[in-house]
Amino acid sequence: MVEILKNDLSDFEGLKEWEYKEHFYTLKTEYGDMNIHYIDEGSSSENTVLLLHGEPDWGYIYRKFIDTLVATGVRVVVPDLPGFGKSDKLSERSSYTYEKYVNWMETWMKDLELNNITLFGQDWGGLIGLRLVAENEDMFKNVVVSNTALPTGDISAGKAFEDWKNYAQTVENFHAGGIIKGGTVKGLDQYVIDAYNAPFPDDSYKEAARQFPMLVPVTPDNPSSQKNREAWEMLKNWNKPFLCVFSEQDQIFNGVDKAFTKLIPGCQNQPHKTIQGGHFIQEDNPEECIEAILHVLAL
Repeated sequence: MVEILKNDLSDFEGLKEWEYKEHFYTLKTEYGDMNIHYIDEGSSSENTVLLLHGEPDWGYIYRKFIDTLVATGVRVVVPDLPGFGKSDKLSERSSYTYEKYVNWMETWMKDLELNNITLFGQDWGGLIGLRLVAENEDMFKNVVVSNTALPTGDISAGKAFEDWKNYAQTVENFHAGGIIKGGTVKGLDQYVIDAYNAPFPDDSYKEAARQFPMLVPVTPDNPSSQKNREAWEMLKNWNKPFLCVFSEQDQIFNGVDKAFTKLIPGCQNQPHKTIQGGHFIQEDNPEECIEAILHVLAL
């Protein structure tokens, strides 16, 4: 039987640089009511910036973005994906699928009545976020992506990803904070590492983090491959601003931005950049990520 695991909020006591009001949305699932935690800051502006994280991080990775964006007059919404952060977690890895994540976050997004959305998606924030864009085009006005993809399994994911997938399945101690530190160039202070470990008081809370690499469509017959192909067909007709800010030192996604810039019309005449930083670019180079968001907001 799949259990819904809930963090004790004391797990997050004393976090530095994270004093935002908590919001919880109750999602009806086949396993029962599951809470999605999110930050909702700023005015009731008609413009919403949606910041979607990947793994094994959570909304905390956007702590350097929120105040700067809010100061421009936009609404900033930062959810924790189910299985991460302050959101509830499921006890069985097999309970997590790519399609469930898309459906869960679409339900959350629609119930919150988000509109005029500028998406910033990195890692799984892009894999999920771009599906949300493709299937709810009218809700989005801009897209910014970094170190992510929309894979169909028709092209090899590469050795770096296969190594990561193998590591995630075999390492005895899946140390979220250490993994995120290893995916940066500048490194992390201990209090930041502690914040990334906070959602996982023991291994039973890490099932989503372990499972995510297994959900990436790396073969053409993956359950999500066709859905992603269909999303690509929509994106090939996307004429709204679409901006890529990928990082030089990301071994998995380096160069993947060329697929977006080649195939998506909205990429034309945008100031795409390859910037300094590792996979977790929000830690290494938040300034240039924020500049990219502000650029598309100004169009």
